[in-house]
Amino acid sequence: MCIGVPAQVMEMAGETSAWCDQRGTRVLLDMMIVGAQPAGTWVLGFMGAARGVMTPAEASQTLEALQALDAALTGGSDVDRFFPDLVGREPELPEHLRRRTE
Repeated sequence: MCIGVPAQVMEMAGETSAWCDQRGTRVLLDMMIVGAQPAGTWVLGFMGAARGVMTPAEASQTLEALQALDAALTGGSDVDRFFPDLVGREPELPEHLRRRTE
């Protein structure tokens, strides 16, 4: 399974690559899709390339979801703490899947 992982741009390395911090590991990402980005910008890294620019909030939520996955894979049972926005509420269907009442 391949998963995109948030990475924070540390510095551009030429015109089309950037050194990024990806969960504590320094990685070189191809920036051709998203273009040059200033240091501190969050991008979604996937298979050696930045696939999109992320807001800090999106990066944080994604990193928490990856921590939950790590916890579940190592036998952790308290994964709810990684999803406080989902705990204690019923899931809702997206608007386009809801039954129309007229």
